[in-house]
Amino acid sequence: MMFRFLRLFALAAACACAQDPVFRTDVSLVRVDAQVTAGGAIVDELGKDDFTVQDNGQPRTILYCSQEEERLDLMLLLDISGSMETSVRRLAAASRAALRELRPGDRVAVADFNTESFLIAGFNDDLGEVQKTLDRVVDLRFGGGTHILSAIYDAAGYFLKQQDKQRRRAILILTDNFGQSSESEKKVVNRLWAADVVVCGLIVRPRGQTLEFSWPGGEDMLGVAEKTGGETVNANDPAQAFREMLRRIRRRYSLYYEMPPGKPGTVRRVALDLCRQVKSRYPKVEVLARKGYVVPKSKN
Repeated sequence: MMFRFLRLFALAAACACAQDPVFRTDVSLVRVDAQVTAGGAIVDELGKDDFTVQDNGQPRTILYCSQEEERLDLMLLLDISGSMETSVRRLAAASRAALRELRPGDRVAVADFNTESFLIAGFNDDLGEVQKTLDRVVDLRFGGGTHILSAIYDAAGYFLKQQDKQRRRAILILTDNFGQSSESEKKVVNRLWAADVVVCGLIVRPRGQTLEFSWPGGEDMLGVAEKTGGETVNANDPAQAFREMLRRIRRRYSLYYEMPPGKPGTVRRVALDLCRQVKSRYPKVEVLARKGYVVPKSKN
């Protein structure tokens, strides 16, 4: 299913960023959005020579690496099933402080879901208007089931319609992560890879339950997040978790390498890692990055 449109604010025109990389137009590039942490803390100021990447098992040369430079398109995807009302309201109440983690030119869209997905407001770089949208989520009607993967699939489809490809793309979902079966995880991941979107999660769980807890016959977002290189965190305090997650999304790296020849529509596997010298400096280092991509159709 596609997003049902409730209301769509005017989209602000995106200006070219002076710091964006410039590449030859006849070269197709793969972008890998990556988070690097050591003991849970963000590792900053790495360069392209600090990383290694393989495409279908073959080493590739990283052409460019940046951190925090590219403008961000972020979709907030809110679970409005019956169990989530208190958590969504707490996140909305804390959104003013959280949105300060974003930069001028970043755009935010807001959507919600239960057994269906609804686009509340399209991408907007006026964070004041985004704040007004979040102020109104207290008026949403909560209830129904939870189709997590279907909602993420719809969100990826919305990103696919966006024309500006020179922006980082992320979905941040607030959910209890207890979903009813709604969509194939493989199908969802392939669409996210095609749209170049990372999925991160704020997960609200009853006391004593870990993020990995699941129930038979249900679905969750953990596999989707892991395959797109996203992070999931405990959000029993949604206010604090929301601001911290925006900060961490904003400090991810963007790395580019030349795409090898491949048949359009096929899936290729990506393995991003750090070089030996960086690993020796940060013994507990962890890299979160997409595990693959879909070869796009020719522009001709």
